[in-house]
Amino acid sequence: MPQQTYKNHARLDPWFHVFLFAAVVAGIAEAVIRLWKEPGFWGIIHLLYALAALVAVTLIRVYALRVQDRVIRLEERLRMQAVLPDSLRPRINDLTVRQLVALRFAPDSELAGLVEQALTSNLGAQEIKKSIRAWRADTHRV
Repeated sequence: MPQQTYKNHARLDPWFHVFLFAAVVAGIAEAVIRLWKEPGFWGIIHLLYALAALVAVTLIRVYALRVQDRVIRLEERLRMQAVLPDSLRPRINDLTVRQLVALRFAPDSELAGLVEQALTSNLGAQEIKKSIRAWRADTHRV
Protein backbone atom coordinates (compact mmCIF):
# COMPACT_ATOMS: atom_id res chain seq x y z
CA MET A 1 0.00 0.00 0.00
CA PRO A 2 1.40 3.44 -0.89
CA GLN A 3 1.98 6.00 1.84
CA GLN A 4 -1.38 7.29 3.02
CA THR A 5 -2.20 10.96 2.45
CA TYR A 6 -5.28 13.16 2.43
CA LYS A 7 -5.74 12.43 -1.28
CA ASN A 8 -5.71 8.63 -0.95
CA HIS A 9 -6.99 7.96 2.60
CA ALA A 10 -10.56 7.07 1.61
CA ARG A 11 -10.94 3.33 1.21
CA LEU A 12 -13.11 1.35 -1.15
CA ASP A 13 -14.03 -2.24 -0.36
CA PRO A 14 -14.94 -3.75 -3.75
CA TRP A 15 -16.97 -6.59 -2.23
CA PHE A 16 -19.15 -4.15 -0.31
CA HIS A 17 -19.12 -0.93 -2.31
CA VAL A 18 -19.29 -2.49 -5.78
CA PHE A 19 -20.54 -6.09 -5.71
CA LEU A 20 -23.04 -5.97 -2.85
CA PHE A 21 -24.43 -2.56 -3.78
CA ALA A 22 -24.76 -3.55 -7.46
CA ALA A 23 -26.48 -6.81 -6.52
CA VAL A 24 -29.04 -4.99 -4.37
CA VAL A 25 -29.71 -2.37 -7.05
CA ALA A 26 -30.10 -5.13 -9.66
CA GLY A 27 -32.52 -6.97 -7.35
CA ILE A 28 -34.64 -3.84 -6.92
CA ALA A 29 -34.62 -3.17 -10.67
CA GLU A 30 -35.62 -6.77 -11.40
CA ALA A 31 -38.42 -6.61 -8.82
CA VAL A 32 -39.77 -3.36 -10.25
CA ILE A 33 -39.69 -4.74 -13.81
CA ARG A 34 -41.39 -7.95 -12.69
CA LEU A 35 -44.08 -6.00 -10.83
CA TRP A 36 -44.61 -3.75 -13.85
CA LYS A 37 -44.98 -6.69 -16.25
CA GLU A 38 -47.00 -8.92 -13.92
CA PRO A 39 -48.70 -6.87 -11.20
CA GLY A 40 -49.79 -8.91 -8.22
CA PHE A 41 -49.23 -9.97 -4.66
CA TRP A 42 -45.98 -11.90 -5.26
CA GLY A 43 -44.49 -9.04 -7.25
CA ILE A 44 -45.12 -6.73 -4.33
CA ILE A 45 -43.58 -9.25 -1.93
CA HIS A 46 -40.53 -9.59 -4.21
CA LEU A 47 -40.11 -5.79 -4.29
CA LEU A 48 -40.43 -5.60 -0.50
CA TYR A 49 -37.68 -8.20 -0.13
CA ALA A 50 -35.45 -6.27 -2.51
CA LEU A 51 -36.07 -3.03 -0.60
CA ALA A 52 -35.42 -4.84 2.69
CA ALA A 53 -32.07 -5.97 1.28
CA LEU A 54 -31.24 -2.33 0.49
CA VAL A 55 -32.14 -1.25 4.02
CA ALA A 56 -30.11 -4.12 5.48
CA VAL A 57 -27.02 -3.33 3.40
CA THR A 58 -27.28 0.36 4.29
CA LEU A 59 -27.66 -0.35 8.00
CA ILE A 60 -24.77 -2.84 7.96
CA ARG A 61 -22.53 -0.05 6.67
CA VAL A 62 -23.90 2.64 9.01
CA TYR A 63 -23.62 0.46 12.11
CA ALA A 64 -20.06 -0.62 11.26
CA LEU A 65 -19.02 3.01 10.79
CA ARG A 66 -20.63 4.01 14.10
CA VAL A 67 -18.71 1.30 15.95
CA GLN A 68 -15.47 2.36 14.28
CA ASP A 69 -16.19 5.99 15.20
CA ARG A 70 -16.72 5.02 18.84
CA VAL A 71 -13.43 3.12 18.94
CA ILE A 72 -11.58 5.99 17.25
CA ARG A 73 -13.20 8.47 19.67
CA LEU A 74 -11.95 6.43 22.62
CA GLU A 75 -8.46 5.96 21.16
CA GLU A 76 -8.09 9.65 20.37
CA ARG A 77 -9.32 10.80 23.77
CA LEU A 78 -6.77 8.51 25.44
CA ARG A 79 -4.01 9.75 23.13
CA MET A 80 -4.98 13.37 23.78
CA GLN A 81 -4.87 12.84 27.55
CA ALA A 82 -1.25 11.77 27.14
CA VAL A 83 -0.14 14.25 24.46
CA LEU A 84 -2.02 17.52 24.93
CA PRO A 85 -0.81 20.24 27.29
CA ASP A 86 -2.69 20.74 30.57
CA SER A 87 -4.50 23.79 29.17
CA LEU A 88 -6.21 21.77 26.39
CA ARG A 89 -7.02 18.54 28.24
CA PRO A 90 -10.24 19.84 29.83
CA ARG A 91 -11.52 20.76 26.36
CA ILE A 92 -11.16 17.27 24.81
CA ASN A 93 -14.86 16.58 25.34
CA ASP A 94 -15.73 19.76 23.41
CA LEU A 95 -14.50 18.11 20.20
CA THR A 96 -17.16 16.51 18.03
CA VAL A 97 -16.97 12.91 16.92
CA ARG A 98 -16.21 14.08 13.36
CA GLN A 99 -13.34 16.23 14.62
CA LEU A 100 -11.93 13.37 16.71
CA VAL A 101 -12.15 10.99 13.76
CA ALA A 102 -10.29 13.49 11.56
CA LEU A 103 -7.64 14.22 14.21
CA ARG A 104 -6.56 10.58 14.24
CA PHE A 105 -4.46 11.36 11.17
CA ALA A 106 -2.49 14.08 12.97
CA PRO A 107 0.88 13.12 14.43
CA ASP A 108 1.51 13.87 18.10
CA SER A 109 3.69 16.85 17.17
CA GLU A 110 0.79 18.61 15.35
CA LEU A 111 -2.05 17.46 17.59
CA ALA A 112 -2.14 20.32 20.11
CA GLY A 113 -2.17 23.01 17.44
CA LEU A 114 -4.87 21.27 15.44
CA VAL A 115 -7.04 20.66 18.51
CA GLU A 116 -6.80 24.32 19.47
CA GLN A 117 -7.60 25.36 15.89
CA ALA A 118 -10.52 22.92 15.69
CA LEU A 119 -11.99 24.24 18.93
CA THR A 120 -11.51 27.97 18.30
CA SER A 121 -12.44 27.98 14.60
CA ASN A 122 -14.91 25.07 14.76
CA LEU A 123 -13.06 23.29 11.94
CA GLY A 124 -14.86 20.48 10.14
CA ALA A 125 -13.33 17.08 9.46
CA GLN A 126 -12.15 17.93 5.94
CA GLU A 127 -10.55 21.20 7.09
CA ILE A 128 -8.71 19.36 9.86
CA LYS A 129 -7.45 16.69 7.46
CA LYS A 130 -6.27 19.31 4.95
CA SER A 131 -4.38 21.12 7.73
CA ILE A 132 -2.26 18.11 8.65
CA ARG A 133 1.32 18.43 7.40
CA ALA A 134 2.79 15.03 8.37
CA TRP A 135 0.04 12.46 7.80
CA ARG A 136 -0.33 9.66 10.36
CA ALA A 137 -1.78 6.71 8.48
CA ASP A 138 -4.83 4.75 9.62
CA THR A 139 -5.08 1.63 7.48
CA HIS A 140 -7.53 -0.24 9.71
CA ARG A 141 -10.76 1.60 8.97
CA VAL A 142 -12.87 0.23 6.15
